[in-house]
Amino acid sequence: MSISKEVIKQCLISKQREVDEAVIVNRPTDFEENGNYVIVGVRHAGKSYLLYQRVRQLQAAGMGWDEILFVDFEDERLAEFQTEDFNSLLEAHLELYGKKPVVFLDEVQNIPYWDKFVRRLADAKYRVYVTGSNAKMLSKEVATTLGGRFFIYDAYPYSFKEYLAAQQVELREHWEYDTIQRSEVKRHLNEYLYYGGLPEILSFKNKRAMLSSLYQKIYLGDICARNNIKNDRVLNILIKKMAESVKQPLSYNRLKNVIVSTGAPISVPTTIDYAGYAADSWLILPMENEVGKLTEKEMQKKYYFIDNGLLNLFLMNSETSLLENMVAVELFRRYGKENVYYLNADKEIDFIVPDVKLAIQVSYSIKEDSTYNREVPPLAKYAKAHEDWKCLLITYDEEGMEEGIPVVPVWKWLVL
Repeated sequence: MSISKEVIKQCLISKQREVDEAVIVNRPTDFEENGNYVIVGVRHAGKSYLLYQRVRQLQAAGMGWDEILFVDFEDERLAEFQTEDFNSLLEAHLELYGKKPVVFLDEVQNIPYWDKFVRRLADAKYRVYVTGSNAKMLSKEVATTLGGRFFIYDAYPYSFKEYLAAQQVELREHWEYDTIQRSEVKRHLNEYLYYGGLPEILSFKNKRAMLSSLYQKIYLGDICARNNIKNDRVLNILIKKMAESVKQPLSYNRLKNVIVSTGAPISVPTTIDYAGYAADSWLILPMENEVGKLTEKEMQKKYYFIDNGLLNLFLMNSETSLLENMVAVELFRRYGKENVYYLNADKEIDFIVPDVKLAIQVSYSIKEDSTYNREVPPLAKYAKAHEDWKCLLITYDEEGMEEGIPVVPVWKWLVL
């Protein structure tokens, strides 16, 4: 039975009020004025609020609700919505306002053939914005299905700058020299380090419980259920090993051997599949060796977690790993997942971004000689061989200059 247009109109109007009343932390976006977008990312990364923000941007440019159609498919009144009801959305808006709208479809993944509908809208010169759960809308599948009609927009958890804004911390000019404000920033950084930047986390007192619940949804829903994994224990061991080795390159063969040593039989091809499923869900962000051969790039990667709070569920004495993971995610956010590498050749460098000629080493502290000798000389050597590159050593709270390399505390680097 089709959804009546009267029900659709009720949903449209109530959603307008919700969007108008929402408190939004504005996030940096670079939407093309005439582009169509599918927003993807880990669960609870704030995809819906990016749609809200885009609506506000259009309203600021003079557009009213008569030119905007916003549908939330998690509205229980649309629980029976079927493919044949899609056209009723356009008809209902036309009956209300008589204008061709910009179309926002939030959490559309459960409606069969949603992709055919949005392709038709794009062909008819509608501007369209879509979000959906990664369990049903993987980036690579969307790109294949929608062809060149849509941009894929990656939604990350809050950056530290956005996290501060959400905590209503406004950084004044030269704030880093203000003892009180610098202390406030460091206090928030400590929480961000351990609990991450998922927008919802700010409203929970028991943050670890919320994160544990979210991990189970990703693990059981976006990975196990989607990919019909029967032996979820094996997958859990693999993810735990990735967490414990977050700073080190891991080969698929090594991962396989670790899992087998626990008494769980698994092959290398299955290990490769499972690692791919974790990456598809956006739980894990793989990173390749910048100078590796093609087979090495594919077979030996570093694995970072999309959010420190999720990573910290698996770790003890975790500060060093969490710091490096936090820097990795920020680099992915700034430069794109496909543009950030590690370097493991005659020199070992944590992060290389060739497009902007940037090399970064991460160390919680370099006060101990052993740590200093492991981290500083390789980066100094790399800097001498690449004079036109910017090389940085990021620490938790140390600052200065070592062998010509700027040493920057992470709380300062994150807000640059």
